[in-house]
Amino acid sequence: MTGLLTFGLCGLLLIVGYAVYGRVAERIYGVRKDRAMPCATHEDGVDYVRMPSWRVFLVQLLNIAGLGPVFGALAGCLYGPAALVWIVVGCIFVGAVHDFMAAVMSAEHDGANMPYLVGRYLGSSCRHALRVVCVGLLLMVGVVFTMGPAGMLHALVGSLSSEVWCIIILVYYLLATILPINTIIGKVYPIFGAFFLFMVAGLAIALPLSEYTVLPVMDVTDNVHPQGLPVWPMIFVTIACGAVSGFHATQSPMMVRCLGEARLMRPVFYGAMITEGLVALVWATVGLSLREVATDYMMAGGAVERLTKGGKALSFGQLSLLNPAAAVNAACSMLLGPVGAAVAVLGVVVLPITSGDTAMRSCRLILADALHLPQQRLSKRLMLALPLFAVVVVIAQLDFGVIWRYFGWANQVLACFTLWSIAACLRGRRRCHWIATLPAIFMTAVCVAYLLESKDCGICVSPTLGNAVAGGVSVLCCVLLLSSPRSDAHDVAQDQPSEGSESV
Repeated sequence: MTGLLTFGLCGLLLIVGYAVYGRVAERIYGVRKDRAMPCATHEDGVDYVRMPSWRVFLVQLLNIAGLGPVFGALAGCLYGPAALVWIVVGCIFVGAVHDFMAAVMSAEHDGANMPYLVGRYLGSSCRHALRVVCVGLLLMVGVVFTMGPAGMLHALVGSLSSEVWCIIILVYYLLATILPINTIIGKVYPIFGAFFLFMVAGLAIALPLSEYTVLPVMDVTDNVHPQGLPVWPMIFVTIACGAVSGFHATQSPMMVRCLGEARLMRPVFYGAMITEGLVALVWATVGLSLREVATDYMMAGGAVERLTKGGKALSFGQLSLLNPAAAVNAACSMLLGPVGAAVAVLGVVVLPITSGDTAMRSCRLILADALHLPQQRLSKRLMLALPLFAVVVVIAQLDFGVIWRYFGWANQVLACFTLWSIAACLRGRRRCHWIATLPAIFMTAVCVAYLLESKDCGICVSPTLGNAVAGGVSVLCCVLLLSSPRSDAHDVAQDQPSEGSESV
């Protein structure tokens, strides 16, 4: 019962966070609720298209809720109940503020993408650097969110190989990237949303009614990661999309261009992140509750396979580390039975697909903005989309695990850029910038420490040295922010968008 109450309390805190802290963030920024939105001032029938607010919310939610709140939450469970703390605290005070204020900033600049906004508030050098980071990150998202769901679909429908599913998904991504946003994305997302809601609600209801104990271990210091990885800074990169994710900053401007009323920005953008936090909370609770439970999977020949006679079963925690897609299938089967599991797995599959398609679309828009290339004509959209998809195919030949590790770090680096930009914007307007500055300091320390200390994609220095350098870099960034002139925008003349860029 204690575990169930803890799960309920965490969910309640997320909801209260939306109602209270979300309103605080709205007032601090000073959102003009009568502002004309970009879809009214720059309607083009392709990217600036007004859609009903409920549809914009659903698209935003499915955009940002990729594999992160599922795979990331399951992997984060190996660090113990600290995963629940990070999801709740990170989502309310960091991730939702990040997503919401990025959207408000974009709305004030005609739906501008993050590279333009970063350049406006941090300088043109940061703008150019962020374009590289954004394009690289979005291409990795396109790869990861093709290979991940392809593997799950192959496990669900064994008659088609993972390679065939990859081709099918990439064809869908291409169509979603080049066609008007309301042609495919606006039409199919309500269907995808039904599978998504069944998955979340089904697991949240089935777990307490099952034979398994909800959150059997409540000690937040209980770190049983089989590789001995420390909670700091690893968990803050492992659990990204359920707490804070820089990828979201590339998605918020895209949906700002489709929202008709400024008064709905908090429900759509802050609310979507809180909802994603609830998804991560459900999966983290499932992972922590089943962590030591034996599955019907085993290790054989270096690969995870279904348990055979005489084989040694893997625990759910081991399976989550070795093959998160198999862990998803195992959890759904254990809690929902074969039929419910099939529907629930489809609910998980739609999450990366509905992030992969908009990731590639955002990548096209960022390149179009950089090249000042108008996108009203289909030929212009194909001119950018086809080379991007060719790069995705090349990157897909790399090891999935390697791509995922670098994706996680690059994702949080982008969050740092976004948070510092928000802090500079608020400080320039003489508002309480600490609502963004403190999260920016924290996430900068996380990213620097991870890059220095990680054995997988870092320099692998000692934690003492890595943490000292991370703290120093974070303090230096804060000093630079506080010592810079108070200005609503930096380098405005150079960053003014021209026709065919962010404002068109």
